[in-house]
Amino acid sequence: MRQLGLLIFCLLQFSCTSQVKEKINGVSFVASREKVGQQHVDEILNINANHAAVMPFGFIREINSPDIIFDTERQWFGETKSGAKQYIRMLHKNGVQVMLKPQIWIWRGEFTGTLKMQTEEDWQVLEASYEKFILAYAHLAHETQTAIFCVGTELGQFVKNRPVFWKNLIGKIREVYKGKLTYAANWDEYPGTPFWEYVDFIGIDAYFPLSEERTPTVTQLKNGWKKHKERMMHLSKEKGKPILFTEYGYRSMDYTAKKPWLVDRSVQNVNLDGQVNAKKAIFEEFWGEEWFAGGYVWKWFINHDKAGGGKDNRFTPQNKPAQLVISDFYKLY
Repeated sequence: MRQLGLLIFCLLQFSCTSQVKEKINGVSFVASREKVGQQHVDEILNINANHAAVMPFGFIREINSPDIIFDTERQWFGETKSGAKQYIRMLHKNGVQVMLKPQIWIWRGEFTGTLKMQTEEDWQVLEASYEKFILAYAHLAHETQTAIFCVGTELGQFVKNRPVFWKNLIGKIREVYKGKLTYAANWDEYPGTPFWEYVDFIGIDAYFPLSEERTPTVTQLKNGWKKHKERMMHLSKEKGKPILFTEYGYRSMDYTAKKPWLVDRSVQNVNLDGQVNAKKAIFEEFWGEEWFAGGYVWKWFINHDKAGGGKDNRFTPQNKPAQLVISDFYKLY
């Protein structure tokens, strides 16, 4: 009986611990002109990150153009297939898992969510072009055994208007790549994304408006999260898929949580406290939830010594108080 009791205890212990999943504590590793060296990865390890998003790019000349240009000599090294491969291998060498996240850049920074063709002929050209682009990187994800592959980022109108294409595309990706899949939906797009059942994570670029205060407190920010969090939790349970913040972050400026998606060259005052509070609130609200997988902070430049700093009001937390907040929370999870 004593041996039987010990066996049951061991089985219970195994059952409990097998349910504990390590959070994805990630950084969005910005593509650079340069190769990645050990000194660049060391800075990721220093903040206790265990994941990085590697982001090669394809380019579109105009908002209504169906042609995607990618993997060319005119691109920065990190934006190309060979660059992404070098980044992935260097990260893997250091035990950092990777989400390969190919993205589209439209000339003059037009929002990719508005990419929409005017004719059926152009839609078909765009679909063929995007399939070629994304399958090239799906093959790279397979070759490098990346943990997660992101099939698209903030392509709301493309997804809304061509849902059959996307479902078929995911099937083709599955034939090439056997790891986990996600799609990075914009914060206001994800409830209508029609193919969550076909991927492994509900991916959200989490730039939700939370507060109109100049320097919102952690409590105010957590209150701002309530309605968004409840909606995400219900969707996660309905689809049986964990939520993954494929991007999350706040600028170190006044009113950082009012319109967190702003990427313009705003002249708003530097506000390091606002960025710190916003980071604390998102960690305290989400990282302890079982249905939440983790996320990738936006954004992390490979040349750490030259990035961010106390006079910078952009997204990166590098060399700012928010960096310590991230390091502390990532160490906990």
